[in-house]
Amino acid sequence: MRIGHGYDVHQLGEGTKFVLGGVVIPYDKGLIGHSDADVLTHAVMDALLGAAALGDIGQHFPDTDETYRGADSIALLREVCRMISEKGFVIGNIDATIVAQAPRLSPYINKMIQNIANACHVTIEQVNIKATTEEGLGFTGSMLGIAAHSVCLLNNK
Repeated sequence: MRIGHGYDVHQLGEGTKFVLGGVVIPYDKGLIGHSDADVLTHAVMDALLGAAALGDIGQHFPDTDETYRGADSIALLREVCRMISEKGFVIGNIDATIVAQAPRLSPYINKMIQNIANACHVTIEQVNIKATTEEGLGFTGSMLGIAAHSVCLLNNK
């Protein structure tokens, strides 16, 4: 078995969609990035790539490549899952934490779990997502950005 950790952060700003785990969430701000800036899915991808010793998402989907401008991160996650499968691994589980002061994310967590499980070809019981605040502290507490951490376990096929 192999364990991976992923972390990502994106700044909040005007005029963009707020996408987490492939779910478009109604909010007056969005996440800024080269792709759809889905900070949760990016952290999951980095955890999976790390566990498989395949580098990181910047190596596979660089922000200098216009191909990935506005890219759907769930589609990129499918590609990451294909890569780890080719390397001989299956996903044991994925656990992730979103750090955001606002908006309230609990109504969207189950759909995020479903989207990530579907993209990874695993059951919803293999994916856990939770959200927390930083009680007004730091850049997330000041609502300047959103962060996400993820860990995963990969097993040999």
